[in-house]
Amino acid sequence: MKKKILIVDDMEVSLMMTENMLAEEYQTFCASSGMEAMEIYRKEQPDMVLSDLRMPGMTGYELQLALQEEFHETIPFMFMTADHDEETESQGFENGAMDFIRKPFSPDVLLKRVANIMQTVEQIATLKKSSSTDSLTGLLNKASVAVELTKVCQNSLGALMMIDLDSFKLVNDIYGHDMGDKVLISFADILRSAFRPDDFIGRMGGDEFVVFCKGIHEDAVIEYKTQFINERVAEAAKKLMGEEMNIPLGASIGCVFVPMSGNVFPELYKKADKALYSVKQNGRHGCSIFNDDEHVEESLTEVTGIDQVEMILGERNPDEGCIVFPFEAFRNVYRFLKRNRGAYSKQTCLIVFYLKRHKSGALQMSDAAEQFLTVISATFRKGDAVTQNGTSQFFALLTNADAYREVKKVTDRVRENWDHVPACTYFTFNYEWKVLDT
Repeated sequence: MKKKILIVDDMEVSLMMTENMLAEEYQTFCASSGMEAMEIYRKEQPDMVLSDLRMPGMTGYELQLALQEEFHETIPFMFMTADHDEETESQGFENGAMDFIRKPFSPDVLLKRVANIMQTVEQIATLKKSSSTDSLTGLLNKASVAVELTKVCQNSLGALMMIDLDSFKLVNDIYGHDMGDKVLISFADILRSAFRPDDFIGRMGGDEFVVFCKGIHEDAVIEYKTQFINERVAEAAKKLMGEEMNIPLGASIGCVFVPMSGNVFPELYKKADKALYSVKQNGRHGCSIFNDDEHVEESLTEVTGIDQVEMILGERNPDEGCIVFPFEAFRNVYRFLKRNRGAYSKQTCLIVFYLKRHKSGALQMSDAAEQFLTVISATFRKGDAVTQNGTSQFFALLTNADAYREVKKVTDRVRENWDHVPACTYFTFNYEWKVLDT
């Protein structure tokens, strides 16, 4: 595609001659005044402007300043003039002109000067892109996300989303960092396919991403995109690592609507992070929409109607595996089940896992514990509950169970799944269990 040049000259003969010199190599647009040039620029967004310096009404200098003030960017300008005053040329460069050519000029000289400007513009664009994009995924990097989204959140309606790639660390641990890079690149492509070209997508680092989706303010759209992304992640993971891959890869999304919950990016980012934390505490691979009332105070005092109560209490995107509770929430579940232990036909068992090192190595207990929690949360059933106590202890409630047979079955599966993660080389576990008193 040819580059676009806007030619501005109040002298019709000069305008036509200049256009004839450039028309074969470039797509040209002509204006005989500064005001006409402004209108054409707004419509066509040319790659550079070639303007006569001295024109009635609006000079070339004034045209340059007016365009840059309106579009808030440096616009490539080259001035033409018959004036041989060196002070005029100096002022042109001080105003930010990229070149200066004196009339009359030959086609060869003009084409060479224009080509030099186009090359410089491309080099600058390449440098800007490399400094603002993540080298691995090609998405906006953390620094450029902050700059761009600060402006976007102030002036746009839409959805700001924090997106985590769940269980990504296990990919690096099991398959190596090269495979981890392939997964991140694939995930970036999935995000591009899930959102539109004019949405903002950035990588904050590691497995954390951020998206601003313009014009979106409906829960259903966010839920649909969450489902789409998770389906594509599952497909891509199997394709990259094989059908036997059992890492629970997926995406958790925390979302906040703009400007309903504000328009200051750092504050919105914190709110999206709170919503993301809710997903992480509720089984992962889902989404949560920030609600100012709901997240400031965990209360249902403003809720009217049992359907709305059920919607708030329920899981947004229930997934396979059990719910991982914070310790205090787990203790409440334990007390509830213990109090009502006689109301169920089958038993509820408490299982305590103890993670311990059996071989020296660089892997830290905290990293091994993260892997172990992922394993047991994926192994237990939807109706079960799990929590972590300290660094190396894990409590599980196995509900509606036939005691010994069910305990052995689930603990055998935990051991089998644990043997497939890297931490098993250095850490093992044992456990004890009991039936809640009848």
